[in-house]
Amino acid sequence: MNAVDLIESFSEFKEMKNIDRGTMMRIVEDVFRSTLKRKYGTDENVDVIVNPDKGDLEIWLNREIVPDNEVEDEAIQIALSEALKIEPDFEVGEEVSQEIKVKDFGRRNILSLKQNLQAKLMELEKDNVYNKYKERVGDIITGEVYQIWKREILILDDDGNELIMPKSEQIPSDYFRKGDTIRAVVSKVDLRNNNPIIVLSRTAPEFLERLFELEVPEVFDGLITIKKIVREPGERAKVAVESYDDRIDPVGACVGMKGSRIHGIVRELRNENIDVINWTANSQLLIQRALSPAKITNMVIKDDSRVEVFLKPDQVSLAIGKGGHNIKLASKLTEYEIDVYREGSEDIDDVDLDEFVDEIDGWILDELKSIGCDSARSVLEISKTDLVKRTDLETETIDEVLKILKSEFE
Repeated sequence: MNAVDLIESFSEFKEMKNIDRGTMMRIVEDVFRSTLKRKYGTDENVDVIVNPDKGDLEIWLNREIVPDNEVEDEAIQIALSEALKIEPDFEVGEEVSQEIKVKDFGRRNILSLKQNLQAKLMELEKDNVYNKYKERVGDIITGEVYQIWKREILILDDDGNELIMPKSEQIPSDYFRKGDTIRAVVSKVDLRNNNPIIVLSRTAPEFLERLFELEVPEVFDGLITIKKIVREPGERAKVAVESYDDRIDPVGACVGMKGSRIHGIVRELRNENIDVINWTANSQLLIQRALSPAKITNMVIKDDSRVEVFLKPDQVSLAIGKGGHNIKLASKLTEYEIDVYREGSEDIDDVDLDEFVDEIDGWILDELKSIGCDSARSVLEISKTDLVKRTDLETETIDEVLKILKSEFE
């Protein structure tokens, strides 16, 4: 086996792993030098000439000519009689360069060379993948679903690199099959047992931010700044935006004509409701906007982390939202703990919903509480149509509930 054969045996591996020829040749030189060092004790008197264009190499051993019977180290010295066989006019003190053929290494060393080459190339590929994705943390990438497990999905990128998306980083309503194309953001990149682990996410706020950059040119160009994003993945999100150009309406630009820009983002996020609001440094105004679509009557900021808001009875359920998502996200966005109070509730005769446990099933009461209704009047103040929309209750069930609640005040 010669050097060309040895290198060519790795050409397919090199192309598959996307390693350029020059880099591969440098690795080949390093591997040969380490083998020569083991064989001769040093590689200082060895020249390894690599030709990346032809894909071959030459190894030359340089030794000093010494008189016969005075050779102390065959790795760096050669007897005059041996040197004269190479060139008849050599003299003592001169240097002889002899080419070393790969086949002269012996079968064991050649196998060791091949194994070392493969190990070096694999190590290089892992470093390349790690460095590539380390720089892309927070960027959107597209991949193909290769395998689906209970706790995670294995995804392949365009170069065949393996990426992981854990169940916790998937939107609850996400459903993928093998071969599906998937978009996600690079969440983190770790090294585990010297192997790069690239974790993707569809629940991170950065994913929503990148989607806005793709769909809204003004965001991509920096004319509109996304100040903060909070999400309940698959349910609801609030995005606070700001523009330093008075001519641009940041909310209108993000939503688009008849919602044309935001519809694509909503579809990608499995119909996640997205509220886009104008950012402001005014805490009261920001809290008011964050609680939309509810209209606040009054507000009292208690301290740097707590605020009391007062609303009309029909606005309480809007402020809390289905499953409490609206108030939870508003609290995250404003960084205030928000306490909601029904205006004038203290002097109105009302009955707590728990009082109806004998007439209405507990799971129905829980469903009504999840939309912010905690008393009979708070339910009656919402129209039947809105109750059907906001809860998972049947129309017949709501009719029966309204009938029971109304009878309490007749």
